Amino acid sequence: MPIDQLAAIVACAILAGLGIFQGALIGGVPLGRMAWGGQHAVLPARLRIGSAVSIALYALFAYTALARAELTPPVVNENATAVFVWALTAYFALGVVMNGISRSKPERLVMTPVALVLAALYLVLSLS
Repeated sequence: MPIDQLAAIVACAILAGLGIFQGALIGGVPLGRMAWGGQHAVLPARLRIGSAVSIALYALFAYTALARAELTPPVVNENATAVFVWALTAYFALGVVMNGISRSKPERLVMTPVALVLAALYLVLSLS
């Protein structure tokens, strides 16, 4: 299996896990200390809406990874897909920093490495 396809599949698996996590937060599971700055064990309504938006974005991010690895049709065209993948690489790299400076220790310990792995996977896709 080519490295870009492996990177896309692993990224999709991680994003699916994050989607399940966000779904649990929407459902009121007290895991909020690992998300959204960690200020709430159970998310208030406004952050639950944010979690729902996150799930939709994760689906778009996953599709983009698959498109870059040529496992699905491109998002708009191949050039737009390439630009979007680079933007997501930067987004996840920023996520490493933002999660790393979170006041929430659980968020720092869990989400920083997740963002780092996603940044690395999207970098592989960007360079492919």
